[in-house]
Amino acid sequence: MGYSSAVYRTTKREMDKRRQLVFENQEKRKKIFYNKCPRAQEIEREIASTSIRVAKQVFSGKANVKEQLEKLKNYNLNLQKELSELLVKNGFPENFLEEWYKCNLCKDTGYINGKMCSCMKQLLRDTAYNELNSKSPLSLCDFSTFDVSLYSGEVQMGQKTSPIEKMSKIFEYCKKYAENFSLNSDNLLLRGSTGLGKTHLSLAIAKYVISKGFGVIYFSAPNLVNQLEKERFGDLSDNENTEEILTDCDLLILDDMGTEHNSAYATSAIYNIINTRIMVGKPTIINTNLTISDLQEEYSKRLVSRIMGDFTRLEFVGKDIRQIKKLKGLI
Repeated sequence: MGYSSAVYRTTKREMDKRRQLVFENQEKRKKIFYNKCPRAQEIEREIASTSIRVAKQVFSGKANVKEQLEKLKNYNLNLQKELSELLVKNGFPENFLEEWYKCNLCKDTGYINGKMCSCMKQLLRDTAYNELNSKSPLSLCDFSTFDVSLYSGEVQMGQKTSPIEKMSKIFEYCKKYAENFSLNSDNLLLRGSTGLGKTHLSLAIAKYVISKGFGVIYFSAPNLVNQLEKERFGDLSDNENTEEILTDCDLLILDDMGTEHNSAYATSAIYNIINTRIMVGKPTIINTNLTISDLQEEYSKRLVSRIMGDFTRLEFVGKDIRQIKKLKGLI
């Protein structure tokens, strides 16, 4: 996957921080142990001096080098054994003085035999997601702040259930969706008028899913199209590939679909992302104020067909909750 140079720089800085932290934490642990057991520091110094003596023996050219090296080796092993015994005797794990890496495969270098380690690939992915999400309100909403009681209990003409009954079911559905989220989860179409809680619940899902370790990207449709157009038509000098990142993430949330600048390119770009995610089996959540007939007028038949055939539809009902909150002095 192609990432921008900014993502690579940020990732490299994070890997450098990890290695520095390993060294600093190791020094702290050594200080704790040496204060409790001064003999341990003496042993560490003796082990270090043994290495120097080994090097001197190798370059000395003496006839009995092999014999001397064997003695030094045994001496070093005895020192290490004594150190291990001191650690256990004083209640410390045997690896207490070693370097504790976040990734033992590459020792936090990011590479194994010249090939990128899986930990660095994951960090690049997370960094790219964080940068794309940096301007989104991912941290602002969760399920605990969604107040179903704000919806009306009156059954409207032509309806079988009241808004509060229907929205309570949608709320519970979204909670279970987040709790049971997997890469095989359904695609969702959250549809309804402005201010009914579509963005709130989709962000609550995102927050919960992220806490489970999945990679989530939230984008409003206008910002998405703007980003893709800048990359496509050369307004961005960096080598970003947003479309590839969007098709790769575990969950994509596309908010305010239908409010973006309508163009052949925008429709094509959105279709390609949605279609690719459906083809590879990765879930997408779409929020829109448009009715199904509006979607058919705004977008191509194949895009609407994809949405109608592969998305579970949740119809949000009621009056604008934001306006109700203002009237009640809640915002």
